Amino acid sequence: MATQRPQALGGPLHPDFPIDPPAPAVVPSAYWVGPRHLAGDDGRFYDAVADSLADLGWTSLTLVRGRQEPGEAPEDRQILRSTVLHISPDSLRWAQWVLPDEPFHLGNLPIAWQVSARTDLRSPLAQWSAYFTPDVPGETLACFLAALDSRDQPALPCGGHELVLDAVTAHGWLRDVDQPGRGAVDPTFASHIRLGEVPPLIQDGDPLALVAEADEAALAGWQAWAEPVFGAGYLWAASFSSSVPHDLVAAFASSLSSSAPVLRRVLPESTRDRLLRAPAS
Repeated sequence: MATQRPQALGGPLHPDFPIDPPAPAVVPSAYWVGPRHLAGDDGRFYDAVADSLADLGWTSLTLVRGRQEPGEAPEDRQILRSTVLHISPDSLRWAQWVLPDEPFHLGNLPIAWQVSARTDLRSPLAQWSAYFTPDVPGETLACFLAALDSRDQPALPCGGHELVLDAVTAHGWLRDVDQPGRGAVDPTFASHIRLGEVPPLIQDGDPLALVAEADEAALAGWQAWAEPVFGAGYLWAASFSSSVPHDLVAAFASSLSSSAPVLRRVLPESTRDRLLRAPAS
C-alpha cells in the first residue's frame, strides 16, 4: 500500500485562513473632547494664542537679552532671556509669552502668558495684569483677549463680580457652599474659580496693592485653577489682579465652563481618563 507523504513542518495548516495578525485599527490623530476646563492646551499654548492675536491685528516683537564675552562671536552669545511681546494697535494692552524667562509660579506651575493693560499712553505702568500657566485651554485665553481687544478703555471697571459667577453657573457650575457670592466649582469638583486674596507678585496699578495692611476685600482678585485629583497637583492655574474688569474675567469664565467640545491631538496625562472623546474626521 502506498504511503502518503506527510506535509513538511511549517506548512499552512489552514490555507484558507491567513496567519498574519489583523491590521490594527486606525487610531484617530485628533479628537473632539470635553469638558473644556480639563482638556489642556494641546501642547500649542503659544501658537493658539499668538494666532488669535495676529487675527486681532496685534503686533509681535521678540525681545532677546544675552551676554557676550569680549571677542566672542555673536552666534556664541549666551541668551539669558527671550520674550515675545504682542501689542495691540492702540498700545494700551499687551500680552507677553514669558515661559522661556523663568517666570514665577502659580500653584507650582510656571507662568506662560502675562496679559496687561494701561489707562493711557502717558503711563508706562500697567493698570492690571493677568497670568496664565500652561494647560489653560487656548480657546479660553483667546476669548479673554478678544473681549479685551473689543474694549475702548481696557482698564475701565465694568459690572460687578456676579458677572463671573453668572457666566459659569449658566453652564452648570455650582456656587461655593461656604461663599456662594465669591466662588464656584464645576460639577466634578475638579476646577474652581474664586474671588479672594491674590498671590504674591501679582502686579496691579491700584495703590492699595502696595499696602500690606490694606483690607483684604480691596485686594481681592479672581483666581481659577484645575486640580483633577485633590492633593495631587494642579493641571493649570490663572490669576487676575484686583483691577481686572469683571466683564473680562467673565469672558474667560464663560469659555472655560463651556460645554462645547474642543479639538485636541495631545491630552493631559492627569485628565486623559476623565475626558469624553469623539474622533475628529
